[in-house]
Amino acid sequence: MEPFVPASLLIVFGQLSLALLLGLLLGTERSVVAGKRAGSRTFALVSLGSCLFTVIGIQVTHSYLGLVNFDPMRVVAGIITGIGFIGAGIIIFRGDELRGLTTAAGLWVASGIGIAIGFGLYAIAIFSALLALLAFTALWFIEDRLKAWTDSAKKTPVRIEEEEGE
Repeated sequence: MEPFVPASLLIVFGQLSLALLLGLLLGTERSVVAGKRAGSRTFALVSLGSCLFTVIGIQVTHSYLGLVNFDPMRVVAGIITGIGFIGAGIIIFRGDELRGLTTAAGLWVASGIGIAIGFGLYAIAIFSALLALLAFTALWFIEDRLKAWTDSAKKTPVRIEEEEGE
């Protein structure tokens, strides 16, 4: 497999970062503004994972085209499907509370990181792992603060002053 030249590696890093950022923005709208259960970290991780699988597919297809007599992306498709079943088992509803969704999304990204390493895409795997760690830690803090801010704004009563003389 031919190695990345630095310029193309920077483009891939930019794609992965943009996927994380845009997923974060969508998730923030869903969790903070709309009050939905899936949060910004979950959306960021799913967007990152989707981009990671796509980048891997492009690189592997280009690198192995004509060298093997099978499609290496079929292996990837099988892994993604299997991890989807495991992730579904992690997600739990308790009453009206949803648990495990971000963990399932993180597991899905971790499978992409493992696939990238398996195909020798080490820099992409390391960068994706760093972005996933960012989503798990820093984005949790940001999401928690935004939820606290919107919850306090919802609880603050609006006071309507009566006009004098009534």
